[in-house]
Amino acid sequence: MSRETARRVLSIEAEAVRCLIDRIGPAFDEAERLIGEATGRVIVSGLGKSGIVGRKIAATLSSIGVPSFYLHPVEGAHGDIGTVMRGDVAIVISKSGATDELTNLLNHLKHLSVPIIALTGNTSSNLAKFADVVLDVSVNTEACPFNIVPTASTTATAALGDALAMSLLEKKGLTAQDFALLHPGGSIGRKLTYRVGDLMIAGDRLPIVDIDTLMREVVARMSEKKLGIAIVTESSGLVGIITDGDLRRLLERVERPLDLTARECLVKTARENEPRKPPITIEPDAYVIRAVNLMEEHVITTLVVTGNRGEPVGVIRWIDLSRAGII
Repeated sequence: MSRETARRVLSIEAEAVRCLIDRIGPAFDEAERLIGEATGRVIVSGLGKSGIVGRKIAATLSSIGVPSFYLHPVEGAHGDIGTVMRGDVAIVISKSGATDELTNLLNHLKHLSVPIIALTGNTSSNLAKFADVVLDVSVNTEACPFNIVPTASTTATAALGDALAMSLLEKKGLTAQDFALLHPGGSIGRKLTYRVGDLMIAGDRLPIVDIDTLMREVVARMSEKKLGIAIVTESSGLVGIITDGDLRRLLERVERPLDLTARECLVKTARENEPRKPPITIEPDAYVIRAVNLMEEHVITTLVVTGNRGEPVGVIRWIDLSRAGII
């Protein structure tokens, strides 16, 4: 029963988000324009669950360099509304659009000529009438069996907030370096600040072997360097990687595996006897976020770092990224 409930909830919420796609139109463009051209901050407000979503939207906008903060409508009525200034833009969130506590805030915003972007499920509500732009986040039904508890509606609102933020990010043309400056601490900042060359293993610690080296020497080199791989080269260029997994496959397929060369090992250890693919590599100047993405995409834990001529200059491992707080 619980699994079926979970599937039903996810299906309802997924459909609520999908329905938003067809509503992206001129109103969305206008909301993006108002925020992009604002000389002040983005004030995000909402009550209850809408307020929680509002805090998330404000945080996301701030993370892409759009100065934003959340203003509680009730606390605003008791003095905090003084933080709102001309030149600001407001995003006001309410499912019903008829929340009494929003009235004082809306009146004050209008008094200061602050443009109001409404995210509401009721496009004929009082909030919608106050707003300069109305973004429809209505849903057919909540995931709650009584169609009461805000579930699908909050998911849809948060998703539209993300869509607006990412659209603004692209419009601003933020680079990875810009994003790093906005996130100097934590794993996000490190992913976009550290380069592969900062964390890679290099020099004498690399287990490099020539392609014609006998496997007994390859295994000895792997044991000596303790990285779980051997980097195979020919005329100084990278031609392959031999892993602990390759050694296991070699033992299963060959009677005298240590008498083979590294070249023969690369041929005989291809997975499921398919042609062996070239090793996945990365450059030392690449940001470590690219290393993380490559490892996740190809389900590997080690990348060989290559120079301008394709020669191996280092190794970066998942565990090195972990130790540096990248992941």
